[in-house]
Amino acid sequence: MDTAAGYREPGFLTRRIMNPFVLIMMRVGISVWGSRILEVRGRRSGIVRRTPVNLLDVEGRHYLVSPRGETQWVRNVRSDGGRLVLILGHRRQEQFAEELPDSEKVPILRAYLRRWKMEVGVFFGGVTADSEEDDVLRIAADHPVFVLAPAPR
Repeated sequence: MDTAAGYREPGFLTRRIMNPFVLIMMRVGISVWGSRILEVRGRRSGIVRRTPVNLLDVEGRHYLVSPRGETQWVRNVRSDGGRLVLILGHRRQEQFAEELPDSEKVPILRAYLRRWKMEVGVFFGGVTADSEEDDVLRIAADHPVFVLAPAPR
């Protein structure tokens, strides 16, 4: 969808083959291209939910980008005040996520597309890492971006 509230549901291959494979690899401590298991409390049920995500590092800061739009994990992170956990093997990192405004997303979306274009490019409406700034800004509202910091204690 081309709206900020849009969501592109994963297909059979992603849901039944790729995500389970990536989850197994991360459980044993092997990151696939920067992948992590995102753990966040469900906003309605309170049950801990886990999903694979791509952790992006830009100039020493970590970001989560939602290529599929307003996903359940995005809604849950917002609902839980930005609290989340990133998991790789036995390592758990409690994090705090702050959502970026659209005006600050351009360099992050470019870096994300540069890194994972083959995997997620289809969700960006023809926009690439080398597209004009206006084009990247046009799709920014469709892709939530969070900057991460260690969770306050």
